[in-house]
Amino acid sequence: MPLPPAPTKRATMLSPAAFDAPARSSHKGARKTEAPAAETLLERPQAQDDFDPRAGGGDVPLGTYDEADVETYLDEPQPAARRKKDVTVPAPQPKKKKSNGPAKMFVLDTNVLMHDPMSLFRFDEHDIFLPMIVLEELDGHKKGTSEVARNARQASRSLDALAGTQGADIAHGLRLDTTGHKEAGGCLFFQTMPLSTTGLPLGLPPGKADNQILSVVQALQEKHAPRQVVLVSKDINMRVKARALGLVTEDYRNDKTLDDLDLMYSGSLALPPDFWSKHGKTVESWQSGQHTFYRISGPIVPSLFINQFVFFEAPGEPSLYARVTEIRGKTAVLKTLKDYGHLKNAVWGVTTRNREQNFAMNLLMDPEVDFVTLSGTAGTGKTLMALAAGLTQVLDERRYTEIIMTRATVSVGEDIGFLPGTEEEKMGPWMGALDDNLEVLGKTEGTGGEWGRAATNELIRSKIKIKSMNFMRGRTFLNKYVIIDEAQNLTPKQMKTLITRAGPGTKIICMGNLAQIDTPYLTEGSSGLTFAVDKFKGWPHSGHITLARGERSRLADFASDVL
Repeated sequence: MPLPPAPTKRATMLSPAAFDAPARSSHKGARKTEAPAAETLLERPQAQDDFDPRAGGGDVPLGTYDEADVETYLDEPQPAARRKKDVTVPAPQPKKKKSNGPAKMFVLDTNVLMHDPMSLFRFDEHDIFLPMIVLEELDGHKKGTSEVARNARQASRSLDALAGTQGADIAHGLRLDTTGHKEAGGCLFFQTMPLSTTGLPLGLPPGKADNQILSVVQALQEKHAPRQVVLVSKDINMRVKARALGLVTEDYRNDKTLDDLDLMYSGSLALPPDFWSKHGKTVESWQSGQHTFYRISGPIVPSLFINQFVFFEAPGEPSLYARVTEIRGKTAVLKTLKDYGHLKNAVWGVTTRNREQNFAMNLLMDPEVDFVTLSGTAGTGKTLMALAAGLTQVLDERRYTEIIMTRATVSVGEDIGFLPGTEEEKMGPWMGALDDNLEVLGKTEGTGGEWGRAATNELIRSKIKIKSMNFMRGRTFLNKYVIIDEAQNLTPKQMKTLITRAGPGTKIICMGNLAQIDTPYLTEGSSGLTFAVDKFKGWPHSGHITLARGERSRLADFASDVL
């Protein structure tokens, strides 16, 4: 029986190899669910004997494509009600996210690009408009070695790549997905003509950059009505002025890892009071060395993460403090902890004083945990425990060769100017916390007297190196114990730069208080510490603990609560 006539429409969609392919065998029993085989054959011609329509067309699963998208080849003519115009296969269209409404136009302020140079590609299907004054400000901030200058240069390179793609037309908009960012479905528009500045109050000087951006937003709102035009800015005063002019404005929120700090992973979980009554019959337990292991199953398992701490405290019942070491399917294995609150388990003379500190010390002393994050208010013992664990593993256990300590050099008040000396001497004023904690750890109870204490302090100092973050690029740390203090002032990009310095045998500890962020445009949700905690949770070689109780003094605890 003859084959159907060759396609007469949209023949250019077929590849040259498809024209030379041998004739395909036809089967009367072809079903609708076997339609994906046609598309597979058109894209990759195969020999006649290799094709079996009952196999669903190779590896393509059944029901992958709709009936309207793919045609089937049959020997016998089909009824007119079910026939299409021609036997053609339409070109596959990329799937895009369904919009909840009409696409908006976002006008980006300069500080958004300098804060996150990848913000151009984080607005989904919406369009982006850049006023000419934004390009001028980017050009003015591109020189230097600061994070802002680097971001400005990266944003400029992204704009150059978009404008340099083949077929790019600035007048009609540059497609944002042409440089590989498929998640961006909108277009980028530049200000190519002067826009009216009428309507702004007389009190706003037209020469100021912020006011020029406001005038552009107002002109775009009038020009593209009823389409919504939104100004995105990290500047609070800019947003206040925009709202006063009746313009729609928003803060840039796509850089935030968490919208609410209460959703942050705490690293510990309290077991419900009825835990043993519900899970006691199915719990398996065994002893290995000094630790007891429990294998549990039940509804609580899906909410657990590897290296998460669980505890059970109830009046009249024995307490349980354990860490999740294994999760398989619907079961989890818990391992009891070492009690570092007892004097016999003291770490460099330091004993833990509360439950969370004991959790943290178990992470710091575990050689299988390569990355530890500690967060908590002032006086919770983050630096003291990290240093004590580091000195024990460097000097006593010889697990690491030395301690490297660094921190973000962001001042609370005004800068005191240039500091003389070497790199370590310049970092000295920023390391007051190190000196205070070493004064506590350096006290010896032996009979060495002043000479013994001086020798101990000299030995401790020789094993601690203070480094600046500005010179970390390209370095590799081998068998080092790295402490990153004040990590809440780091951006996610800086955090990635520091963590990727780790070589074989290196352990990194990040500490910070999310309530004390001093870096401009950085919030609790967009901090590098929050970013690291969220990305590393559940990794078998990392752990996190949020320290809840301060142990510095009653004055410091009360001040943390009321001030």
